[in-house]
Amino acid sequence: MITPPQIVALIRRALPDARVELTDRTGTLDHYNVSVASKGFEGMTRIDQHRVVYQALGEALKDGRLHAVELKTQVT
Repeated sequence: MITPPQIVALIRRALPDARVELTDRTGTLDHYNVSVASKGFEGMTRIDQHRVVYQALGEALKDGRLHAVELKTQVT
């Protein structure tokens, strides 16, 4: 289980200016819809944007605190 503030903190380590919006999809604090907007994505393909976010969340995904993420990204 991982809380929304913890997810935001992980993402902001990689993208300090990120605007992050989260929705807990199941009420179990391990399945989230995540929307991330950042200037740091400028010049990146959508796949590369997603890679940056998934890398930031990597440890939480690996250890099971975070089970599923539906991700949307955009350049601000």
